[in-house]
Amino acid sequence: MKIKPIRNEDDYQNALMRLEEIFDAKRGTDEGDELEILSILIDNYEDEQFHIEMPDPIEAIKFRMEQLG
Repeated sequence: MKIKPIRNEDDYQNALMRLEEIFDAKRGTDEGDELEILSILIDNYEDEQFHIEMPDPIEAIKFRMEQLG
């Protein structure tokens, strides 16, 4: 298991590919531990790079009301 920080898009894509390879790993195994750590790193990178602000509550209600007619 060789895990390193995700610092750029290439690292991110490599991490996603590895995650896909070990997605069904059993908890408590080496691959299971790698899966857990990799998931945390990917989540952290996505939060930093693709951060989505929470909508204004009033605007969210208006939008939903508009959707429902």
